[in-house]
Amino acid sequence: MEVAQQEKAVAETKKTQKVSGSVALLEALIAEGTETIFGYPGGAIMPIYDALYDYNDKLNHVLVRHEQGGIHAGQGYARSSGKVGVVFATSGPGATNLVTGLADAQIDSTPLVCITGQVFAHLLGTDAFQETDVINITTPVTKWNYQVTDANEIPEVIAKAFYIAKSGRPGPVLIDITKNAQIQQFDFAGYEPCNHIRSYRPKPIIRKEYIEQAANLINAAKKPFIIWGQGVILGKAEQEFKALVEKSGIPAAWTIMGAGAISTEHPLNVGMLGMHGNYGPNVLTNECDVLIAIGMRFDDRVTGRLDKYAKQAKVVHLDIDPAEIDKNVHTEVPVWGDCKETIPLLTTLLEQKEHTSWLERFRDYTRQEVEAVINEELNPSTEEMTMGEVIRELNDLTDGDGVIVTDVGQHQMVACRYAKFNKTRSNVTSGGLGTMGFALPAAIGAKFGTPDRPVIAIIGDGGFQMTIQELGTIMQTGVDVKIIILNNRFLGMVRQWQELFNERRYSFVDIQSPDFVKVAGGYGIPGKTVGKRDDLKSSLKEMIESKGSFLLEIMVTKENNVFPMVPQGCSVSEIRLK
Repeated sequence: MEVAQQEKAVAETKKTQKVSGSVALLEALIAEGTETIFGYPGGAIMPIYDALYDYNDKLNHVLVRHEQGGIHAGQGYARSSGKVGVVFATSGPGATNLVTGLADAQIDSTPLVCITGQVFAHLLGTDAFQETDVINITTPVTKWNYQVTDANEIPEVIAKAFYIAKSGRPGPVLIDITKNAQIQQFDFAGYEPCNHIRSYRPKPIIRKEYIEQAANLINAAKKPFIIWGQGVILGKAEQEFKALVEKSGIPAAWTIMGAGAISTEHPLNVGMLGMHGNYGPNVLTNECDVLIAIGMRFDDRVTGRLDKYAKQAKVVHLDIDPAEIDKNVHTEVPVWGDCKETIPLLTTLLEQKEHTSWLERFRDYTRQEVEAVINEELNPSTEEMTMGEVIRELNDLTDGDGVIVTDVGQHQMVACRYAKFNKTRSNVTSGGLGTMGFALPAAIGAKFGTPDRPVIAIIGDGGFQMTIQELGTIMQTGVDVKIIILNNRFLGMVRQWQELFNERRYSFVDIQSPDFVKVAGGYGIPGKTVGKRDDLKSSLKEMIESKGSFLLEIMVTKENNVFPMVPQGCSVSEIRLK
């Protein structure tokens, strides 16, 4: 009886506890399992930071050097760990500096909760200092956003924010909290996580009849082909997906966001799709009779010309987001639902098969690609080093167990093509938005998200200079990130297009760079530059074995192009090997 009374007394005390909105926010974050916050303080979010001073033992705050760096770090954290990334920023320019990262997270389905400070509620709409209408600005690039003007709303709103960010098809959420709500004292009755919102259905109802129709199509197919995307990873369905592939015996190819769901060395993994994907998967997309798309959205970089994409095939599309079905490609059989649930239901109905002759077609194309492109890229006969041989040497040192974080450009395509991915959540890149400057801060976040795995950022000389200031974050936190700059002294991808399609009219792509090693040294980060092949392997080994962060600049050939390539306006079967 005494125990019950004590519990009741504690509950009553909790119900009547007076706290500020800022404290309630931090308690909510802790209740949601938040461990790390990436942020940058300012006037409008100062009460939250003042409260955070007393939470150093419970919340790790990483001070970034720019709000864009903060949100990219949050993305890297979320993508590597599978948790929700949390980001703080102040009002006005602090909030608007998050917009690029929000757009990136929205298109790549990355779960984030961003908290922005805002001016006092009575100043809203008056053009007060550092006031910006962040709600209307971010509406197109968030899954949900909301402005809090009363502290009483904070527990419920934060619970909704986390639930929306991580449920269904994940995405970024932004909560804008006015300064008065941060300061306001209110009766805090504890925090309850959210698991239901009226009118919001994160998972569509699974229709068994569609799964049966899909199984019948697949079982009757002579040349079936699986293409998978990040939905397999987001759904934590890697094992279920592997079981489906192995039972069906169907060749399977991946989008860059889906890399690692099954090992790149799996015998049924036939390579990467898309503009710079592998030869066979692209060409044979237009020869398969049944195309099974799982957790991917038929992005234009995967499909090429839609009016020439897989017209001969019957399409089965598994996706959690009904809006993706029939959006770009007509679907014969839609399978709505969480792939963690739908894949096993489909696998049960599939016949055990081996598509030996069909799989051999992919291998034939692989042999052609090896001869025409891959051999020279990985084992060049020229004096200058290639990006591909750097990745080959890196594979030998990491054996596909590291987290590879890439920026955007030629190095990104080369890394995605040639890196080994033996574990899930190993490829962190900006897919849909293609954000230069993504990699350095995202790698910082990825290391905080997966402290027990090596994290290697692979960056071009152009993209590195967009967020180079985040070396300061590495300096202050001591986080262990290995940085490889593949320096070709060009904005390489734009230069490639100008060479191929603009008669080599190199318009403003010849970029000059500082001495990256000296810059890193200024931040207390050791580094070196490699210009000769003989020094490559030992330098990579030195980087990998170094304690703490290390910057390795590798001088690669200036005008090497990434092939194969599907030219814009062409079908995937018109992919070029040179």
